[in-house]
Amino acid sequence: MRGLYVITPSTITDPELMYRQVHEAIQGGAVLVQFRHKGADAARHKRLAESVLTACQQNRTPAIMNDSIQQAQLLGFDGVHLGQTDGSIKAARQQLGPDAIIGRTCHDSAKLMQEAVLDGASYCAFGRLFQSETKPDAPKLSLDALAHLVSACKVPVVAIGGITLDNAPEVLAQGVDMLAVSGAVFQKDDVGQAASHFRSLF
Repeated sequence: MRGLYVITPSTITDPELMYRQVHEAIQGGAVLVQFRHKGADAARHKRLAESVLTACQQNRTPAIMNDSIQQAQLLGFDGVHLGQTDGSIKAARQQLGPDAIIGRTCHDSAKLMQEAVLDGASYCAFGRLFQSETKPDAPKLSLDALAHLVSACKVPVVAIGGITLDNAPEVLAQGVDMLAVSGAVFQKDDVGQAASHFRSLF
């Protein structure tokens, strides 16, 4: 696992727009897509998720669901990203199968990382590294601390939190495998071009 990892923003509420933007992001160079939507409308959530899945399947790119093991299984996603309160990695593996991509948020913690690796996580996500609109209250992680976590982690490392084209090179310099971004791609006028700029850094 290496490259650009995009996370869909909750600001996109139109399934057709979601499909187009995810398609463009993949065409530009995204190698993994996480569907993340916090709206309460279950029917809309399902339509948006299906749009993401369709775009990913057409482009042969894995799609993972944020938070919900059940939704990932129900809709046929390739995996799930779990926060610390979203259920166990072992349960996700049992429900989604041995080939599923199962990521775990580890914040700034070596202990959480070790637990995730032992439980069979596909990757560990660390952050936030910079000010983030998506998760402004998440613990702050320094680049030096990130480098130590990377050197100790036995599975691929995803860096997340306020990553932009300007600061991405110094994040990659710490040895991470993937950059997780949302606004830095989806808030741009040309989503595909924004993704392409990130791809060129790897």
